[in-house]
Amino acid sequence: MTQPKLSICIPTYNRAPYLEKALACLAEAQWPFAHEIVISDNASSDNTAEVVERFITQGLPIRYLRCPVNAGPGPNLTNAIRHAQGDYMIYQGDDDLLILPRIAEVVAFLDASPDVSAAHAPWYLHDEVNRVDTRKFYEVAEDTKFAQGDFLSVFEFLFQGHVFPEIAIYRMDAVRSAFVPSHFCFWPFVYLAHFLDAGAVAFLKEPFYRSVTASTVAPERAQAGMDDVMSSWDLYRGGLEYFLHFGAARGQLSMGEEARAIYAKMCQIFTALRMSVAVRLWVARHDYVRAYELYTRMVIAGQGEHPSLGDLKDRLPVMVGLQRLAYAVSAVPEITHLVLSDTQDVAHIAELLTSMGLRDGVEVVADGGSADPATTAVLASSAERADEFIERGHPRGFVFLEQELLGNVVV
Repeated sequence: MTQPKLSICIPTYNRAPYLEKALACLAEAQWPFAHEIVISDNASSDNTAEVVERFITQGLPIRYLRCPVNAGPGPNLTNAIRHAQGDYMIYQGDDDLLILPRIAEVVAFLDASPDVSAAHAPWYLHDEVNRVDTRKFYEVAEDTKFAQGDFLSVFEFLFQGHVFPEIAIYRMDAVRSAFVPSHFCFWPFVYLAHFLDAGAVAFLKEPFYRSVTASTVAPERAQAGMDDVMSSWDLYRGGLEYFLHFGAARGQLSMGEEARAIYAKMCQIFTALRMSVAVRLWVARHDYVRAYELYTRMVIAGQGEHPSLGDLKDRLPVMVGLQRLAYAVSAVPEITHLVLSDTQDVAHIAELLTSMGLRDGVEVVADGGSADPATTAVLASSAERADEFIERGHPRGFVFLEQELLGNVVV
């Protein structure tokens, strides 16, 4: 194999159909430089090896590494990187696609910019089913290069543009020290600090990467990484704080009391804006309790009126109350019926409760009728109505007052 200029590192595990599409795309590359595809297989039990061997036979410059056991995603990527021999490296998800002409342009940019350790760019969210790029993950107004050690300018750039530096082509000499384990801090911000310490970093306007959100292999599958979007905001904040600490330790950022207060507020706002995305995603899953908890944190960060919340604030109390009801009723095994007293549209509320996790086997009714009070929960609109059901023999713990469910939901 010719000495490669670019190493494309693809960790994979039991995703042969996705990997096959990624390799089919790479088979069309006609770059004016040698490249290698380094695949680290985390002991897949599907036909990954057969797929890879087929593309090797076709002439793709693949370096195939099969791990004896599944060591986890981090070690799998590290294994690929440690075997890579190119001057530059890019990480590619096994279900994503590279924009081949742009890759060549970015490599040419790095060749002409020996001081740059990493060339970042936004990426497209790509609907493969409909063959359309839906949007960029973030925007860069123009190609921008930051000098080595300019932590303040880069931090302001990240904050102002809400930039996530996840996709880049890296200079391999810097990769070997920059890619380290990261647990409490979002890895792209950690790595960015290391690359900025090693050299200049660039943020280019045009994407060279497509993150496939709807795949022809499995159109209904959840996109990898979605859980991070919905729950990793404290990792985001941790990554920004790591970046700031690193810059301060290198003498590039002030750590006076006033500066630290400003940095802390900026990290808080950045995280809250990311939470606004998570709020919408949790609502889409009918999990209003989690959405409400995130809303409270957004308020403290000064983002309680963020446009993304729309009319959600008006609906939150009722929806949170219903989900709390579904949770409590589902937690009691002997409950078989739920009476919605004084409720106009019982069928609609029953549907909502089911979407919020009401346990199978609990029948939602308008009137308890002949149901056994010992196995029947009740939603009562007032204390007086609650007393009526208690007098009929319903356990007090099975009678839910609307005010008890809604009273501490504050918007």
